[in-house]
Amino acid sequence: MNSINRPAPKFDWFVPIDGDGNHIGTVSAERPPTFEYLRQVVQAAEDSGYYSLLIPTRFSNGLFEETSPLAETWTTATALAAVTKNIRFLVAVRPGFISPGMWAQMASAFSNISDGRLDINIVPGGIQGDFERLGIRSNHTERYALATEFIEASKLLWKSPQPVNYKGKVIELERAMVSPGPVGDGPRWYLGGASENALNLAGQQADNLLMWIQPIDQIAELMERAKKCFQENNRKPEFGIRTHIIVRDTESEAWEAAEELLSKANTVVRQQRQASFTGTAMVGQQAQSRSYEDHRVGKRLWNGISTVRVNCGTAIVGDPRQVADELMKYWRLGIDEFILSGYPHLEEAKRVGETVVPLLQETVNDEL
Repeated sequence: MNSINRPAPKFDWFVPIDGDGNHIGTVSAERPPTFEYLRQVVQAAEDSGYYSLLIPTRFSNGLFEETSPLAETWTTATALAAVTKNIRFLVAVRPGFISPGMWAQMASAFSNISDGRLDINIVPGGIQGDFERLGIRSNHTERYALATEFIEASKLLWKSPQPVNYKGKVIELERAMVSPGPVGDGPRWYLGGASENALNLAGQQADNLLMWIQPIDQIAELMERAKKCFQENNRKPEFGIRTHIIVRDTESEAWEAAEELLSKANTVVRQQRQASFTGTAMVGQQAQSRSYEDHRVGKRLWNGISTVRVNCGTAIVGDPRQVADELMKYWRLGIDEFILSGYPHLEEAKRVGETVVPLLQETVNDEL
């Protein structure tokens, strides 16, 4: 893809609602997800100049033992918005667990509290057993059909303070209203996924398709499929990549840090993660948890994290120049936004922001 006339990439950071620490996959987190700790993480990210913060949605702990403390997504995000000034929030929501009318009010309130710093990560899928925990029984196709109606109903509610009606196959609203609506044009919609259902929904409704990092040829193939879906709906695609970063002064130190990260992982936690992946319909999760010798997906890609973590389980490993060069390959391919993370998130937000991001920005500026 020609990089001329493209905007510079955006860099986001991740909010560790499962907990944090120098080691992962342990029974409990070395740093529990208290509000005070998460506040430190998001303020460090804001001070480091990141564009936005991704806050995921879970119904059990996805990094440590499943009953370990977990910060609830929307309550936590709203509180964090009140202690920040500039950084945006990309907050995840799963259709089906809350009335779209009620949720549209919650999101609008968040938008007003944060002065318009809200974007939405719509999550139709889920790890094995996640929906069943809260009494939801639906298949992959049904979840995407529900997500389509959820987005349509939300957008309709935000258009006008007057009562509106909506009748879908699943969602029905009668004289529902949201006032005040979101600030400005309202949140942008991000959607993550790699299935045909995900790509079709992104092409119809999303502003940005998010992908968990994979080897670049696989990402290129996924992007080409997605572009066709956007083109069919006369819409321009944007793309984001979600990846962990393990960066140290030297390459050998970075690989040592990767191994150390899992050095205290608990067998029970590993078994819980494996059970959540088995039989999953999530195409992206299947890709993240594939088995490789020494977890080496490629020269710079390492998916050892997937043995103890749900969802994105792959990291870019190397020294600052190597990591920046790897990210640059994806930007040249057409990635517009990078959602990054590292353990522990407080220190790594600063390290990545000080060592990797400037190198990548410098290289991008040379090509623009």
